[in-house]
Amino acid sequence: MKPKIRLCVEHPLGPGQPVALTREQAHYLFGVMRLSVGATVALFNGRDGEWSAEVVDAGKRGGTLECREQTAPQGSPPDLWLCFAPVKKTRTDFIVEKAVELGVRRLLPVQTEFTNSERIRRDRLQAHAVEAAEQCGATFVPEVAELVRLDRLLAGWDGARQILFCDEALAGQDAPLSGLAPGPWAVLIGPEGGFSQPERDRLRGMDAAHPVALGPRILRADTAAVAALVLWQTRLGDWQ
Repeated sequence: MKPKIRLCVEHPLGPGQPVALTREQAHYLFGVMRLSVGATVALFNGRDGEWSAEVVDAGKRGGTLECREQTAPQGSPPDLWLCFAPVKKTRTDFIVEKAVELGVRRLLPVQTEFTNSERIRRDRLQAHAVEAAEQCGATFVPEVAELVRLDRLLAGWDGARQILFCDEALAGQDAPLSGLAPGPWAVLIGPEGGFSQPERDRLRGMDAAHPVALGPRILRADTAAVAALVLWQTRLGDWQ
């Protein structure tokens, strides 16, 4: 039976491998979850799969786990990026959390003309990505990139990576995904105010960009991110 508590660590994992805990991890396991020596925890690091580890030392400011056996192989989501304009704090947290659960390889916050938030706490969003991976059983944690202006991102775009351009102006219109090929992709979600006309024109002028509608109604940015990821995963990803 797999351990119920999962923890993302930086250490290599393997048979008999000791894993030293940080102060925060020790507090969580021994102070919050009340584990003691002999308890088992599931560990993953994004490289070596998931391992069952036993608590061999439990202290208030640290502790040590020891790997016993591999409980899941290393897995990776499809080569899918989520490019999104940050919105209000809790909604941005929601986007990151759901993107990890739904399966993305990289998260790229973008600054558009109508984006309300001019900066993000990348470290905080990365921590949310780790927590989401711990809770959903993933063995891979996507990187959260630094905030970048959309025009700069598109200027250096690799044409081999297709873009699912979620255009709210197409709400209610027929914009199917039929005929699109698997491969490296990115889903692009705009801000609460939508894309500006120059941004929309630039994207429509890119061979790699494919404008799509997300149903008959205009969706909130965080809802649109979930809808677009589900749409892509069921048509081109690992949900087929």
